[in-house]
Amino acid sequence: MLNHIAENIRKLLEELPPGVSVVAVTKTRTPEEALEAYRAGLRIFGENRVQEMMAKKPLLPDDISWHLIGHLQSNKVRQAVATASVIESVDSVRLLRLIDTEALAQGKNIDCLLQVHIAAEETKSGFSVAEVAETDWREVSDSLKASRICGLMGMATFTDDKTKVRTEFRSLVALFRKLRAQQFAGIKHFKELSMGMSGDWREAVSEGSTMIRVGTLIFGERILKTR
Repeated sequence: MLNHIAENIRKLLEELPPGVSVVAVTKTRTPEEALEAYRAGLRIFGENRVQEMMAKKPLLPDDISWHLIGHLQSNKVRQAVATASVIESVDSVRLLRLIDTEALAQGKNIDCLLQVHIAAEETKSGFSVAEVAETDWREVSDSLKASRICGLMGMATFTDDKTKVRTEFRSLVALFRKLRAQQFAGIKHFKELSMGMSGDWREAVSEGSTMIRVGTLIFGERILKTR
């Protein structure tokens, strides 16, 4: 019954160029489905909600790297830091500092990505491109004690217009390269560009993504629960 998951992963990995990581988005998926993805070789799993990540983590192998990819509320920072290896959805300097303080208190290190708003939809979270460009990230980075800024994350507009999608990805790539050259020069861990989902990962990878976040592509369409 779950054989399609392994086959979908095999096809994806065959097409994916070297050096691009896959985050298997397990939102609403069962632990059994996630385990099948693990058996097929994936080791990075992504969740939108802290509670769902906390529920699944104890049921799955310990060597999985859990990424929080959904909006993080400040009152969930403690649980997120305790459960995740990477928080991809840091959308304010205040949130980054809260994560750093909590990681220090818990005695662990955590990697973070800055989420940048590049899409036309207002509903998506993130720093504006202007906010990122105007912030002194070297000063922010130097002040962190238990967390690291390792790159950027962004989502393109949900549309069939591939030209628009590519334009949005290119804006994120340009920002990433500018930051890497100017504010993170010589900092080796600033290297991740998380962009591309099930519907637009090919465009993202061709523009320079180092990490794609895919769920439907691996697991198939979600079956909505009915009462």
